[in-house]
Amino acid sequence: MKTSLTIAGSDSSGGAGIQADIKTMTMNGVYAMSAITALTAQNTMGVTGILEVSPEFLRKQLDAVFTDIFPDSVKIGMVSSSELIKTISETLRFYDAKNIVVDPVMVSTSGARLINENAVETLKQELLPIATILTPNIPEAEILSGIKEINSPDDMIKAAEKINSEYGCSVLLKGGHNINDANDLLCSGTNKIQWFNGKRIDTKNTHGTGCTLSSAIAANLAKGFSLDKAVSRSKEYISGALGAGLNLGKGCGPMNHAFNLTGKFS
Repeated sequence: MKTSLTIAGSDSSGGAGIQADIKTMTMNGVYAMSAITALTAQNTMGVTGILEVSPEFLRKQLDAVFTDIFPDSVKIGMVSSSELIKTISETLRFYDAKNIVVDPVMVSTSGARLINENAVETLKQELLPIATILTPNIPEAEILSGIKEINSPDDMIKAAEKINSEYGCSVLLKGGHNINDANDLLCSGTNKIQWFNGKRIDTKNTHGTGCTLSSAIAANLAKGFSLDKAVSRSKEYISGALGAGLNLGKGCGPMNHAFNLTGKFS
């Protein structure tokens, strides 16, 4: 069985972070493992607290995974400090990790800031150069590219190509922030552009969409799919999870990661 490691924060409400990653990886047919970067106190209405792990303990988690069950892919989500980012980068380089998916989580769906200002620069210098693919949304791409306003498909292409040129990783720029109906742009080099069209699903329950998409891509890369096929399959999966109509919580609720779960044990 193929394996995938998620390095991210814990979401106590289960809709995002480590919890969403493990559900997604399991439903996409790989064995999921985790290294927790932070505990969060959160629910569908917001984040009320963040407790970061120490760099030393994060390294112990990573060593424990890589020296026993070597992951076929790695997904990196919420990492809020420069010290933790450096620990992740050093460890992944040491073990020569493959199929690294970076979801540059900067702000939660509810609007809470999840990364320090200094950590953004460290993220650029330490993690992006070793990433296979980066999955920013529009606000994140504006920060990473230095382009202040991304307002059109042409702006998306310009920003994705700039990030790719500067850091060498492929970029899946998600277009769901009112630019288009969830059409995402994959850039794997100058003039190497592919659009993945999607229909916007009318639901408020979008908690953890970024975590879910990046984890699905990691799972599909672990199984040996090409980058474009991994993105295509992951887009299809997340559309199904969003469209399944799970309605929990008083705020921006979670998706139904297990929408396609069948069999007597369900």
